[in-house]
Amino acid sequence: MTTALVASRIGLTGGIGSGKSTVAQMLAECGAVIVDADAISRQLTAAGGAAIAAIGQIFGAAFITPAGALDRDAMRQQVFSDPSAKLRLEAIIHPLVAAQTAQQASAAESQGARCIVFDVPLLVESGRWRAQLHQVLVIDCTEERQISRVMARNGWTREAVQKVIAAQASRAQRLAAADMCIYNETQSLAELAALARAAAKRFGL
Repeated sequence: MTTALVASRIGLTGGIGSGKSTVAQMLAECGAVIVDADAISRQLTAAGGAAIAAIGQIFGAAFITPAGALDRDAMRQQVFSDPSAKLRLEAIIHPLVAAQTAQQASAAESQGARCIVFDVPLLVESGRWRAQLHQVLVIDCTEERQISRVMARNGWTREAVQKVIAAQASRAQRLAAADMCIYNETQSLAELAALARAAAKRFGL
């Protein structure tokens, strides 16, 4: 009787502007199946998403757009001004994200995936992820690099980016949780791709 191969389960994380999503795409090109927790969260809070009814009930109609989606700007301001709002929002969204990620991972394994990469921005903060993973890959850069990238990409002010960084795990906390790290400070896309390919080989791809 043959034994089914167990897929490598890799947690991928990094602060805002670190290049985590770019590395996820590069790992996908190497054959990894990406389970994107952020994308799942966005689907849940889009118009008609599974989290919308509960958000409207707990936070009120002011946090739902006319199209029926989460008003992200309004919620971002609320979370920054009221720490308890973040906990209430997470209590709605996190169980739904967990169920969806488990479902996607199970489907990937049933289709013979060799490596499943869980792209989780708040992997270190959540505390529940580490036990589900074989390794954690952290994409790292300096805080100043994070700020400059997000200001250029999103058009945010420095202060807005700093607030997001302050709400995330610190750079030291992420590095302490890492089994492997890709430093993405001044690398070109070609150099970053080479680092991603080297990581993919270590993950069995």
